Amino acid sequence: MLGTNVSSGFREPEKTSVYEEKIKRSIFIAEVSPCHNEDEAREILSFTVSKYRDATHNCRAYLLSNGSEYSSDDGEPSGTAGKPILNAIKRSGLVNVIVVVTRYFGGVKLGVRGLIDAYGGTAQKALELCGSVERVMTSPLRITMSYNAVGNITRLLETAGALNLKWDYTENVNVSCGLPVDEIERVRGELDEMKARGVIEDWEFSE
Repeated sequence: MLGTNVSSGFREPEKTSVYEEKIKRSIFIAEVSPCHNEDEAREILSFTVSKYRDATHNCRAYLLSNGSEYSSDDGEPSGTAGKPILNAIKRSGLVNVIVVVTRYFGGVKLGVRGLIDAYGGTAQKALELCGSVERVMTSPLRITMSYNAVGNITRLLETAGALNLKWDYTENVNVSCGLPVDEIERVRGELDEMKARGVIEDWEFSE
């Protein structure tokens, strides 16, 4: 159950970005892309790998707003590529993002420390270029009421910062919206009270 301890705000990339750097003859190309689920992440990765099919490695990591995370060294020594990329994402404060760092080997080995710095550093620089936008995590809410209750519900939803309100006026009035998750407990309490007093007929969260 979502409660008041859940934060509704997060930041995600504003746009894709690319950063390229030559490090001891190896070419590193870091690409940042917004993604909102694992399927999108896989599609982006497949496209990037296809684009750089002749590269030595396509190492990657992603972090989603639901807490899901993933990283892969793609053949580099364990812990030298995927994890540094993921750490760069976490330091950036962004979610719903995938970063793929492509390497064209130039003949000079970098060593463990060198690889960590190269992958983490190029990922960080690409992340600095993508910008960010503020998003609000919401839960779908639907309320059924009489026409007399429209004013009270309108004020309640405006105070809670509800998004994408859609009103349906038939025999009764129905409104659906996205409610910021950190407002759920407060609004739930008020809706329960309104229903008990007969101000509204019914309501439902889709959590």
